[in-house]
Amino acid sequence: MDLLSEETLYRQYMEFFELAERRRRWSVFDDIPWDKWQEQSRDESLAQCAETFLGVEMYLPDYVAEGLNVVRESFGQAWFQVNWGYEESKHALALKEFLLRTGQRTEEQVREFESQVLSRRWTMPFSTPRRMFVYGAIQEKTTWMSYRQQLNRARDLGDPVMAEICRYIARDEAAHADFYRRTLQACLQEDYEGTLKDIAHVVKEFKMPAYDLLPDYDKRLAVMQVIGIDREVFFRDVLMPTLKKVGVSRRDLVRARGQLRQEQGEDA
Repeated sequence: MDLLSEETLYRQYMEFFELAERRRRWSVFDDIPWDKWQEQSRDESLAQCAETFLGVEMYLPDYVAEGLNVVRESFGQAWFQVNWGYEESKHALALKEFLLRTGQRTEEQVREFESQVLSRRWTMPFSTPRRMFVYGAIQEKTTWMSYRQQLNRARDLGDPVMAEICRYIARDEAAHADFYRRTLQACLQEDYEGTLKDIAHVVKEFKMPAYDLLPDYDKRLAVMQVIGIDREVFFRDVLMPTLKKVGVSRRDLVRARGQLRQEQGEDA
C-alpha cells in the first residue's frame, strides 16, 4: 500500500462497517414501497436515468475484480471492496426491479441492455492505491450527487418508489465517499506533497466510470442534464466541497499541477 499503515486502514474500515451494520442496512424487498407506484407516476426521463444508472452498476464484476487486485494485501481495503460490492449490488437490483415492476421496461428489453453493456469491459483508470483513493472520493461523491438529483426529480413528479430507491442509494454513496475522503485525509497527513500531486493528476484526468461505455451514451447524457446533472453541478456540489473537506484549496491544486508539468513535461 502507498504509505498508509494497515492499522489506519483497518480502523477506518471497521468504523465504516459498524455504522453500515447499525444504521444503513436496507432490503430491496421489504423497504421499498413498491405498492405505492401508480401509472400517473410514469416518466420516461426518470426511467431512462434509472436504466443508465443500472448500466453503470452492471460493471460491478469489473469494479470489484480490478479493485481487489490492487488492494488484496490490505485487510481494510480488500474488505471494504467486498462490502462496497455488496451494497452496490443492491443498488443494481433495486433499479432493475423498478424498471420491471413498473412496466417501463420488459424483461426482454433489460436482457438486451445487459447483453450490450456486458459486451464491453471497464478497466481501472489509475494504477496506484493512492490515486484510486482520490478517484474514489470524487467518484462516490459524484454518484451521490446524481442520485440526489434523481431523488429531487422523482419527488417533483410524484414518484414515491423511485424517490425512496434514490434516498437509500444516495445514503450509501455518501458513506462510500466519506470512507474514501477520510482515507485521503490520512494520505495527506502522511505525505502531503505527494498526495497533492496525485489529487491534481486525478482531477485533470477524471471521468465517471462506464458512462462512455454505455449504449447511446450521448442521448443518455442529454437526459441526465435534464434532471440537473452537469459540469457546473459537479464543480459546485462535488469537487470543491471534497477538496475543502480534505484541506486542499484551489491554489494548492494549481500549484501541484504546475509541479506536475515541470516534472512530466508541458503536456502533463
